[in-house]
Amino acid sequence: MMITREIRLTAQVTGAPEPGHFTVAETEVDGDVLVRTDRIGLAATYLELMRADCTIPVPAWQPGQRVGVAAVGTVVRSDSPDLRVGDLVQSMTGWTEYSAGPADAYLKLDRDLYADPGHHLGQGPTAYYGMAEVAGVGQGDVVFVSGAAGGVGSLAGQIAKCLGAARVIGSAGSPEKVDYLVNELGFDAAFDYHDGSTADRLGELAPDGISVFFDVVGGEQYQGALQAARPGARFALCGSLSSQLGGAAERFPRPDRAAAEAKGVELLPFSCHHTPDQVAAWRDHFGAWSSEGRFVFPQTVVEGGIEDVPEAFLSLLRGSYRGNVSVKLS
Repeated sequence: MMITREIRLTAQVTGAPEPGHFTVAETEVDGDVLVRTDRIGLAATYLELMRADCTIPVPAWQPGQRVGVAAVGTVVRSDSPDLRVGDLVQSMTGWTEYSAGPADAYLKLDRDLYADPGHHLGQGPTAYYGMAEVAGVGQGDVVFVSGAAGGVGSLAGQIAKCLGAARVIGSAGSPEKVDYLVNELGFDAAFDYHDGSTADRLGELAPDGISVFFDVVGGEQYQGALQAARPGARFALCGSLSSQLGGAAERFPRPDRAAAEAKGVELLPFSCHHTPDQVAAWRDHFGAWSSEGRFVFPQTVVEGGIEDVPEAFLSLLRGSYRGNVSVKLS
């Protein structure tokens, strides 16, 4: 048994989250396996789990409860034959310096699989499942990805290119991110969504229309994509970041199905549960594409102590980072 520090929720979030919603607390941890947390994954979807009116079909976090989900760490003590000291493992233990439990609560990872352990915490399974399986992107597609500089979007656009899309367009929130999408991630075109309407920008960049829309933003960008859609276009609806601070109905507005049906657009809302098959599909394709030099893993690594994790999360929500975000605990 040992004492560790963790981040707990002080009150469930209504509206915008603030530093006061989080506190550092000490707690005892004990179990067959003791793991030092090395890297903590962050995602915008965690905000939904902090709300009393959470719409995700899992229990919302309660005041006084540790927050966070995915983490990667190193085994520092083990009484189990399945894990040895020094093994790299992934767990759902969240924002804590150390965790402990039975061996089957931890997934042993191959240290040599990826160049950086943060790759295990990326949102690749969601991006791959949505683009390859839900939208069914293939040869000749013209694809628009909203929120393309974020963790899911930055991967989804590259996946579309690797699957044979003829043209991939992304939206982002600054000129720097637009440049990043085109010059570092290989998007064919990108635009700052502050510079005019989405419909107008897509009219310029995809004059013959789009055949696939991968949406993590919703709102005006969804409406603009609908105007630019070809008959029979497929819309993979992954999120609605544009309305994430409203009430439950506002955060997940119902898409305009009547307008979509009038154009023959197929609306395909989805969620990815990161099943073993989904994770394996992403891992296999990511490994192959990376070895061929066709894929970049976009990530931001924030270094600090456990007390710095909440501010890193709030900065992610403000759009301060690019790609997949993780905190490397010092």
